[in-house]
Amino acid sequence: MPAIDLDAQYNNRAMVPDHPVLMAGWAADAAAFRAARPDAALDQAYGSGARHRYDLFPAAAPRPGAPVALFIHGGYWQALDKTAFSHMAAGANAHGLDVAVMSYDLCPAVKLAVIVDNVIACIRQLRQRTGRRVLPFGHSAGGHLTACMAAADWARIGEAAEVIAGAMPVSGLFHLAPLVPTFVNRAMGMDAGEAAALSPLVWTPPKGLKVTAVVGGDESGEYHRQTRMLVECWGALGAATREIVVPGANHFTVIAPFAEPASALTAELLRLAA
Repeated sequence: MPAIDLDAQYNNRAMVPDHPVLMAGWAADAAAFRAARPDAALDQAYGSGARHRYDLFPAAAPRPGAPVALFIHGGYWQALDKTAFSHMAAGANAHGLDVAVMSYDLCPAVKLAVIVDNVIACIRQLRQRTGRRVLPFGHSAGGHLTACMAAADWARIGEAAEVIAGAMPVSGLFHLAPLVPTFVNRAMGMDAGEAAALSPLVWTPPKGLKVTAVVGGDESGEYHRQTRMLVECWGALGAATREIVVPGANHFTVIAPFAEPASALTAELLRLAA
């Protein structure tokens, strides 16, 4: 059996040649969404760093007691920021969910463990600000960070164990060992120990926590494997897991439904928030 070309499996940009057009579309749609939302609270601080900021898009008719949804962007932990993803709030906002969209520090300026701590800090700030639970949903690297938040030891951190209402990682990476020999790790500098310690696949989520892992139908075999492994392993540990494969979606188009109030992914996000 031939060896898997891991560089090819994880090279999403090479797999989708028109990714520059798709990414430019993200930025344009996000800017238009922000321009139409004078009610948004932009560039709210959750820490002291320049990238420790989130934008909060309130729902016009908020659902009482609903969690705050938090979108965590991708970019292999080394690219992009919140400004390309504001429109990810549109679908959930239309159904009464407030949505925050965050930025975080990037590799190689920091190590991955620091980025995980960034997201923890943002969730703690949202909890302090709103008094509500948080529902993380994130894409690619943000899918990994979403899973980390779902299975973090919140009691040790200093928050109520139920601070996480549910989780929806999209095109996430949960087992990081395969990344160590690839191009992805050039900026990250992970060794085998770091990759093992920061793989949420082997963490333990709270029993009964609702977790829906999403992957595009046209993504690589490794992304499908990683998604399936999370659903199976966490399900065996007692989480209420579900897998959604979005037909015809690639790594860059899979998140588009979150901008649509009537989409199936928006409906699933609402189910997790219930």
